[in-house]
This record gives sequence, structure tokens and C-alpha cells, in this order.
Amino acid sequence: MLTVVHEMEGFGCDVFRQPLCVVGPLPPPSGGMANQCEQLVRLLRAEGMQVELVPTNAPYRPAFIGRLPVVRAGFRLLPYLLHLWRAAGRARVMHVLANSGWAWHLLVTPAMVIARIRQIPVIINYHGGNADSFFARAPSYVLRLLARASLRVTPSGFLQRVFAKYGLSVEVIPNIVDTSRFTPMTPRMFGDAPHLVVTRNLEEIYDIPTAIRAFVGVRSVFRRARLTVAGSGPELPYLRSLVGELAVEDCVHFSGRIDNVKIPTLYAAADCLINPSKVDNMPISILEAFASGVPVVSTAAGGIPDMVENGVSGLLVPIGDHEAMARQVLRVLQDGSLAERLRQAGLRQAQKYAWQQVRAQWLDAYRHVAASRRES
Repeated sequence: MLTVVHEMEGFGCDVFRQPLCVVGPLPPPSGGMANQCEQLVRLLRAEGMQVELVPTNAPYRPAFIGRLPVVRAGFRLLPYLLHLWRAAGRARVMHVLANSGWAWHLLVTPAMVIARIRQIPVIINYHGGNADSFFARAPSYVLRLLARASLRVTPSGFLQRVFAKYGLSVEVIPNIVDTSRFTPMTPRMFGDAPHLVVTRNLEEIYDIPTAIRAFVGVRSVFRRARLTVAGSGPELPYLRSLVGELAVEDCVHFSGRIDNVKIPTLYAAADCLINPSKVDNMPISILEAFASGVPVVSTAAGGIPDMVENGVSGLLVPIGDHEAMARQVLRVLQDGSLAERLRQAGLRQAQKYAWQQVRAQWLDAYRHVAASRRES
């Protein structure tokens, strides 16, 4: 049939003759896990795999239900459970993208229970930098369910260490960056008008105010510098107020959410990516910047030091330190040789997360859990 099927037949496993059931969110809104889910499904299907997606954030029907806070949960949950039940009956393996908080209880727990009833193996693919605090406060059943998963996968060594703290082993399969979507550009001659970008949702954990304050420091040296903040979220009114207080309304642009197909164009026009997050795991925005040849200045939150080597593939600063962030951005903008070294190291780093590299790891994971079902 296709490359994947031929590979799998060599292992005597028929997992790809039945659909793989992937459970997870899709954009919009854009976010790390949603983007990963969309990419994984698209790339696996391009390989010829049968993939049935059960979206955890399907559109509300009728649409106005989305404006009713309590009622909307039931309108989404019931169709989700029905879709899960049917898909689990057709699948050989269930792959659940999971994170912390209420999403675990409302979405992941039912998927694991249904998979257990249907007697199919489950891969829990855990994302998000809040895992430690979630596990520390969560009901005991959360860790019990995780322990019963056929395979636990995280995208980073950082989360692997968190899981180990709670006695859970995991495999590390990194996030994917679809390098075919990004074309590294020749570095721009920006003069006194560099373009900085932030590509995170406007939420408190991503600390966009620190990036804006750092930008003010950069603008004191580069008078025509500009900042694009690409994302949406509840912090927008406060951030607009902040740029007014700092008198940078004319050079800070809130673009809103940019569709995935258009995000390469933003990176192609950028001279530096700023990532100010307070809590993080493996930001897709950094991987996309690497793949685009854009130098990165980031906080050292969570798993970021596992993917960004300070001084080699990017520059790292303490969380919440806008002055340190401004200094490091200025280093990138004022030292062309440093910027080029970061750029080249980032391009090399991006290849580690390219589908050609990650693909084999996911195929091995599916082989492993499918074989364990057959042997049992």
C-alpha cells in the first residue's frame, strides 16, 4: 500500500490495516498541542495510514451554544463521547494528546475508560509545562490511570523528569516541526528598524508584558524598531493598556491569531523571536523560528533549556527579567556574527524535530503497543 504499511508488514503487525484513533484538539485556537495534533494527523495520513481523528474541541452545533458557559460543556461532551465509543470500536491503537487541568478530567479520562472497555491499547502523549503542579494536586485516580496506559510519551526530557518524580516511566518523542513549510531567508539589512516577533497566546503564563517591556529597551537603541505580537487571548485589553502607558502604541502591533498556513510569512519578516513564557515545555514557536533561520531569545522556563542551548542555538534569560531580555536581544541585533551563529545552530537543531526524524519514533510506538495487544 504505502511506505508505512510495507515497514509494518516486516514486523508481522497489522496495526495499519485498522485505523489509528487520534484524540486531541485542532486549531483554532492555535496552541502547541492543537498544532501538534493537526500536524501529526496530516503527516501520518500523507504516509498512507488510516487515521480517525476524534477532536476534543469540535465546533458547537448550533454555534450560539458556544456563548452559554455551562450548557456548552454538555453539548460538546456528549457528541465527543459517542464519537470516542464508535472510533474505539474500529481502532487498533488509541493515541490521546493530553494536558493538565479540567481537560484531563473531562476529555482524557473518558478516552482511557472507553479504551479499557473496548480493550484497545492507549498511548498517552502528555504536553504542557504545568504537569508537576497538576500531579501534586490531582486526585489519586489521575496517576493510576496514567500508570495503566500502554505507553506514556512526552515531548521533552523535562517532562520525563517530572513523570519520574511520580514513579512513572515515559518515552520521549519530540514535538514535530514541519520543515517543508518554512524557508530560511537571507538575513535582512534592517538598519535601525529591526522587526521582533512574539508568537504566543495572550495568556498570563506566557508573560507577554515582559516581552513588551524588553522591546521598550530595544527601542531606546533602535528608534524605528517594531514588535508584532501574534496570538489571541484574554490578556489583550491589559496589553493594549500597557503599550499605551509605555508610549509604544505606534510600533507594537497585535496581529491576532495568524493561521498556520500564514505563519511562515511572519517569520520570514522577523529579525528575532522573543519568547517570554513563565511556564513551558517545548514551544512550537521556537522550533518554527529555528526552521525559519530566526535567532531566538527566550526565558529558561521549564523544558526550554532542553531544546535551546544557551549561547549556541539561542540566548536564555531568567523568567520575568525584561532588562536581561532587552540586553540579549540587543546582542543579537548588534552583533551580526552572533546572529548568524545562532541562526545556523537553530537550523541544525530544527532538523532533529523534522518529520523525517520523528516519524520512525511514532511508528515504533504504534508497533510496540499494537504488538502488546496481540500478545495479550
